[in-house]
Amino acid sequence: MVEKIDAERFDELLKGEKTVVCDFFADWCGPCKMLSPVMDKCSEIFADKAVFVKVNIDENFPLAARYGIMSIPLVGVFKGGEMADKSLGFMPQSEAEEFFGKSL
Repeated sequence: MVEKIDAERFDELLKGEKTVVCDFFADWCGPCKMLSPVMDKCSEIFADKAVFVKVNIDENFPLAARYGIMSIPLVGVFKGGEMADKSLGFMPQSEAEEFFGKSL
């Protein structure tokens, strides 16, 4: 299962050596709810390549603003503290696995 974190924990993870995959979401967002089980499965499949987390943009607005997140769900792949790749909107399991296969 993908851990829900706050902005402080997110910043700590970015300082680490592992790639961070972050699902930026909101509780009221339908496509975000649909993406959640896909992300959970991908976090198992790609556990050796990245840390998978999710951040509620309503609870962590300054963090979302820092990365210019205007639409959700947005999945960001962070390498070396920078967003290296992203995917906007819902993606089915097969598409998510393909995205992470090339991004991680």
